[in-house]
Amino acid sequence: MKASGTVFKYGDNVDTDVIIPARYLNSSDPKELATHCMEDIDKEFVNKVKKGDIIVAEKNFGCGSSREHAPLAIKAAGVSCVIAETFARIFYRNAINIGLPIIECPEASKGIEVGDEVEVDFNTGIITNKTKGTTFKGQAFPEFMQKIIKAEGLVNYINSQQK
Repeated sequence: MKASGTVFKYGDNVDTDVIIPARYLNSSDPKELATHCMEDIDKEFVNKVKKGDIIVAEKNFGCGSSREHAPLAIKAAGVSCVIAETFARIFYRNAINIGLPIIECPEASKGIEVGDEVEVDFNTGIITNKTKGTTFKGQAFPEFMQKIIKAEGLVNYINSQQK
């Protein structure tokens, strides 16, 4: 399983209120949430993001409220993966539960810049910066997590196992 795309880069402590501002939480429609994704930190994000693009951030990505809307908005915007030095634990869990691949890798967080073309191999944990010709070793996704992501989330995975 792989992800490949152009990078959007953010710093430390990108919280869920910035990922999807609370004023838009009257909707749980992923497509509607996606239209407001990252707008308080990057006004042009929704106009520039393309299917498959990747977010790279520094420490504590997804801190703040434990809302599932945040990873849902990112995924619905077309982002194929989020790479960060560290994630807030609840965000990490919510991301996997809705089928958004995320990977912790401090070296990649520091060595990848906005606009770089990056590929992530979830089987090996290898992150390749195609722009700079560098690679980084993140943690590979266990098989069960890959199955959850391929199923587009935990609920879909569980439902598929009951058939």
